[in-house]
Amino acid sequence: MSETALHNAPDDLVAPFQIEGEAVRGRTVRLGGSIDEILQAHAYPEAVANLLGETCALAALVGSNLKFDGRLIVQAQGSGPVRYVVADYDTEGSLRGYCRYDEDAVAEASQGFARPGARSLLGDGVFIMTVDQGPDMDRYQGVTAIEGETLALCAEQYFAQSEQTPTRVRLAVGQVDVGEGRRWRAGGMLIQNIAEDEARAPTAEPWDRTQAFFETIGEDELIDPTISAETLLFRLFHEDGVRVFEPKALKAFCRCSQERIETVLKSFDEAARAEMVEPDGRISVTCEYCSRVYSVDPEALNAD
Repeated sequence: MSETALHNAPDDLVAPFQIEGEAVRGRTVRLGGSIDEILQAHAYPEAVANLLGETCALAALVGSNLKFDGRLIVQAQGSGPVRYVVADYDTEGSLRGYCRYDEDAVAEASQGFARPGARSLLGDGVFIMTVDQGPDMDRYQGVTAIEGETLALCAEQYFAQSEQTPTRVRLAVGQVDVGEGRRWRAGGMLIQNIAEDEARAPTAEPWDRTQAFFETIGEDELIDPTISAETLLFRLFHEDGVRVFEPKALKAFCRCSQERIETVLKSFDEAARAEMVEPDGRISVTCEYCSRVYSVDPEALNAD
């Protein structure tokens, strides 16, 4: 792609890159309006919003490498103040996510921390990545224990254990004034060491050097709206050279619909649905992802 293409690219994109002449590849993600929409759908405490934003950025980084139509689901669950966090990415570039948490417990866990990490919020639990290739294919799921304090460390541990691929991850979330008041932004970068083979020179030294550059990334750089993804990559890897490939656009999109909600309600028997009817005579259902409220006529469900 041309050097100007990514400079002019809007937010909400994920772009693959390759260190020139070396067996190191990676992806970088920048989320603006999409992550603000996802996080503003709920009144999340800052610590919870940060965790969900990181999970969405990670889902985009990993999911954008899928070579087939499908979905990647990144989730973590544990015994801590945040019971469950999930981000759902599909290969059309759609993102959604939500957290289930105990507000009082989150407030208590946040005392003394500028921003508690994944381990403090989730407690003992598991980190899971699920690849869904559609109804005709079995799902692939990898599970590792939550061992690192940050979600990035959880992801690195996952790749080390489940895929034996040396991987480094950086994630950042914050609120930035982009001219319309403070809005949520998220960003991230992932690098991986491609395994040695007969056609490649030893990869240990280039990998160590790339990691050293990678360590210099500032969280503020990952979410700064004035720094393009290409500019950041050039800052980091200009000594070796870096090739940036065509970015993929991302958007916030929830798959909920009136039809889907009605299908779920029909799976309950008539007596169970009767208990769901509210004083106005209708069943009200709120999507846990996007907070959209659906109103359903119970008689319409009984008619089928």
